[in-house]
Amino acid sequence: MAKFQVAPTKTNLLIMKQNQKFASEGHDLLDQKREIIVAELMGMVATAAEISENVDKLFSQAYKELDKAIVILGKNKLQEISKIINIEPKVSLSARRVMGIALPVVDVFVSEKKPYYGFLDTDAALDEAVAKFRQILDLLAKLAQTKISVYRLAKEAQKTTRRVNALEKIYLPDYEETISYINNVLEESERESFFVLKLIKKRLSKKQ
Repeated sequence: MAKFQVAPTKTNLLIMKQNQKFASEGHDLLDQKREIIVAELMGMVATAAEISENVDKLFSQAYKELDKAIVILGKNKLQEISKIINIEPKVSLSARRVMGIALPVVDVFVSEKKPYYGFLDTDAALDEAVAKFRQILDLLAKLAQTKISVYRLAKEAQKTTRRVNALEKIYLPDYEETISYINNVLEESERESFFVLKLIKKRLSKKQ
């Protein structure tokens, strides 16, 4: 029985074949889109893992240097110095598109006035800590950008996969079954017409 409830006519057969072709082309395009998205997603996941690892390392190194500076300079001195370190990060948001999906581009611009403090009353450990925290700002922006991209790509991959599966497992088989049904009905109708025509000719010939 036909999956699509249509009359078994030649016109409907042509329509079903056109729809099947359109669905097949759509399936191929969506499948290609899914492959591109998944490839991009896998790359983003690897990038996010790498950035996270680097952020963790930098935080660990920065706090070690900060601990050294506390031992050498003392907490009170560091608190005084922290008040004169003028670093103002500004975040710029834009977007790029991958297969129609808007992915964020996050840039951090840091307004800073160097040197932050005099070098005579500080220590190299403090300079190193400040430098590493400064690097962390850039990495955190890239991490946020990558994680949001991963979420959006994963969501789109899931949606595209559902569409591919629906076409592959439901619509394309339904079109095939309906086309087969209409073909069978039309062929049977042609056989019946041919038989009736032969019968009429036979009776006419007998009358002559």
